[in-house]
Amino acid sequence: MKTMRTGLAGLMLAAVAGEAVAQAQDPGAAAPVSYEISFANAAHHEAQVTATFRGAPAGPLSVRMSRASPGRYAIHEFAKNVYSVSATDGAGKPLTVTRTDPYSWSVAGHDGTVKVSYTLYADRGDGTYSQVDATHAHLNMPATFLWAPGWDDKPIRVTFRPQPGWKVATQLPAATGEAGTYWAPGLQYFMDSPTELSDFTLREWTVGEQTFRLALHHRGTEADADAYADKLKKLVPAHIAVYGEAPRFDHGTYTFIADYLPQITGDGMEHRNSTVITNVQSLYRANFAQLGTASHELFHAWNVERIRPAELEPFDFTRANPTPSLWLAEGFTSYYGPLLIRRAGLSTVDEYLKDLGPLLSGVINSPGRAYGSPQDQSLQAAFRDAATALDPTNPNLVTSYYPYGAVIGLALDLKLRGRPTPATLDDFMRRLWTVHGKTEKPYVTADLQKALAEVTADAGFADAFFKASIAGPELPDFEPLLAQAGLKLKKKAADKAWLGTDKVRVNGAEVILNAAPPQGSPLYAAGVETGDRIVGIGRFEFETEADWKDALDRLKPGEATTVRFVQRGLAREGKLTVAADPTLEIVRFEKADLKPTKAQLAFRERWLGAETAGK
Repeated sequence: MKTMRTGLAGLMLAAVAGEAVAQAQDPGAAAPVSYEISFANAAHHEAQVTATFRGAPAGPLSVRMSRASPGRYAIHEFAKNVYSVSATDGAGKPLTVTRTDPYSWSVAGHDGTVKVSYTLYADRGDGTYSQVDATHAHLNMPATFLWAPGWDDKPIRVTFRPQPGWKVATQLPAATGEAGTYWAPGLQYFMDSPTELSDFTLREWTVGEQTFRLALHHRGTEADADAYADKLKKLVPAHIAVYGEAPRFDHGTYTFIADYLPQITGDGMEHRNSTVITNVQSLYRANFAQLGTASHELFHAWNVERIRPAELEPFDFTRANPTPSLWLAEGFTSYYGPLLIRRAGLSTVDEYLKDLGPLLSGVINSPGRAYGSPQDQSLQAAFRDAATALDPTNPNLVTSYYPYGAVIGLALDLKLRGRPTPATLDDFMRRLWTVHGKTEKPYVTADLQKALAEVTADAGFADAFFKASIAGPELPDFEPLLAQAGLKLKKKAADKAWLGTDKVRVNGAEVILNAAPPQGSPLYAAGVETGDRIVGIGRFEFETEADWKDALDRLKPGEATTVRFVQRGLAREGKLTVAADPTLEIVRFEKADLKPTKAQLAFRERWLGAETAGK
């Protein structure tokens, strides 16, 4: 979920996938590519890595660090934390190492074997980077291990030299012959296999013939671990029910690698047979809210890991990997994550709606929809997905494909359920699973439209929906769609004044706008921007944040006034027409003094699952 997070999902694009991965054999001690990693200086966030390449052809061997990572769609410069690079041949003779560009090194004069050693600095614990400290080694492979171009299909073995008391959690299968050694059939699978080394708590359970594992590195109690594992056990069947079956996980296991520590960075990242889920809060302190990220990432085991966009195969570690289908890959996953928590009975209908309302409100009111459809916003990922840049970006241009896609999923689900011949979004996802997931046949946009036409037996409906809401920015009228389930979409505070943002910071006696006002809002129309010092609005003057809040409480929607502000040293005044707060919420009819019909209640239960009375 990439901090949606979390954030937070990507694609394992194995050169040998599915059955071939499971049937591949441990390459043995003489694997063409092998790695060894140790952590003697863990207190200072350093790891020592040696990569060995055997059977290299004559001439210099090129090695490089990745600039991309599965599950991320932007550039990440992992090479910047690699240093003290040296190399020897098979006899231990030192070799000349030349850095050919910021990401690559060339090693000449070898005898067919090249051992490259280097130091890695790692201190960001999330789904993209690596973190090494005295408590653990949290490793994302592209951020940790260099590789040789042209060796992608070569089998790999990796030996972890953990600190005393550390165990290993990874989707990689254990190798024979040496403790702490694991293997992969090739580079794509290896790079998609994050690994946690720590004194983690382990919980395991089986579903059918497959094993689910929770490797939990945290400061909580055994009771916390048990409670979290119990929630995951209840959640997994709800996911399986959408598709009718679980994926055939390679080697029969799926692993939740969970780090909930103060030094970690909140995130979620999907992988073929595992996920990394991180949070700075403990399970107890967060009241197990981490389950939301876990649900999102688990859904990716089907949607994106096996039902995958053609643009991401094979994954290219040298560049950004764009696709116009993130509205489905990430957005529909964002729709299902909390929905399946509800269906599993791990949240109430009201708790589910409390989160759904702001998500829908944010997309409906987003100015970014005027600048791009879900497909267009998907292609913005190369600039947004944890990418870094010094220059600011216009905040009004973007509607994140996470909530945007989730709202599209909501719209399609409700539309399908309300058709004369009802269908569901589950039916659509199950169709994609059958045609593209189980076969691991990548899809393009036309395949998605075809699947919708097949599910509805209505090509005209599919064509119209994709034209309006996938290639275009149109959203349906959600009020009648939600009313089918006895749910009311309404303004949360229609009588409250709204200027565009209520986010300010106080610096001494100055009230400074701390967030960009959206295009079309009163402050935007008046010419006010982020960082401007607000002096007064009409009869109100500001010296404290309390003054600002008092003014918002006393201003009335429709009131015409002026705003006085200082913008980059220039005193300005603009006309201001106070608007009504556009924030929307979704509530059950029962809480809006409306009585739902039996048909509406039945629709709600089919969609959201059964709910106990009074909740």
